Amino acid sequence: MMERKRTDCPALPPGWKKEEVIRKSGLSAGKSDVYYYSPSGKKFRSKPQLSRYLGNTVDLGCFDFRTGKMMPGKLQKNKQRLRHDPLSLAKGGKPDLNTALPIRQTASIFKQPVTKVTSHPGNKVKTDLQRATEQPRQLFWEKRLKGLRSSDVTEEVLRTMDLPKGLQSVGPDSSDDTLLSAIASALHMSSSPITGQTSVAAEKNPAIWLNTSQPLCKAFTVTDEHIREQELKVYQARRSLEEALMADGLARAAENTRELLEGKTA
Repeated sequence: MMERKRTDCPALPPGWKKEEVIRKSGLSAGKSDVYYYSPSGKKFRSKPQLSRYLGNTVDLGCFDFRTGKMMPGKLQKNKQRLRHDPLSLAKGGKPDLNTALPIRQTASIFKQPVTKVTSHPGNKVKTDLQRATEQPRQLFWEKRLKGLRSSDVTEEVLRTMDLPKGLQSVGPDSSDDTLLSAIASALHMSSSPITGQTSVAAEKNPAIWLNTSQPLCKAFTVTDEHIREQELKVYQARRSLEEALMADGLARAAENTRELLEGKTA
């Protein structure tokens, strides 16, 4: 069940309507969706669609899609954020060309400049050699994630991944969950190849000989058969996603058709 409220939108040209659809049941009960209708009855689901349709006739820079009001303060905050955003500078924004050293904010009789420190050896300013080296890592940090489980919107615990049989854990109180966390972290954070613990001494005493840059597992190799199996899983996942997207598109098209028919009969 859904409750629909359609009102005029003063921020847009005359004839535009704002519709708020509030869900009354289901997991998303209480949540609402906002749509806009042109004088000709065309429906818009997002602010980018609205901007493309109106073009230069209406400035939607400070238009809030949720409330349907013009909010100049929001535009000012966006300008301040973009002014300090490195990506905006790369796209042609004006950088801050002030090269003066920053001033300490602590209480002092005289203004004391702050010394700039960089890890680049060729820079003219002071170089911190200790910071330039790789920072130490905590041993067996993956064990801190033990016992944590992810769940869906219904708070039902999701099933964990099944690791290949060739992956064997190394370290005290090792488990598949700890190994999975270690491999996932290594794949996302490390730029070097993932080989596991290649030293035999790590299996005898991992607290001394463990390579912290590699996951907590014995050395393993990836064969062509493993690659083919993974390619098949990716293909099946993409097929399932394609079917889900097609079903969602058909459902949206049917909903739009039903709404148009209801609008004509009203």
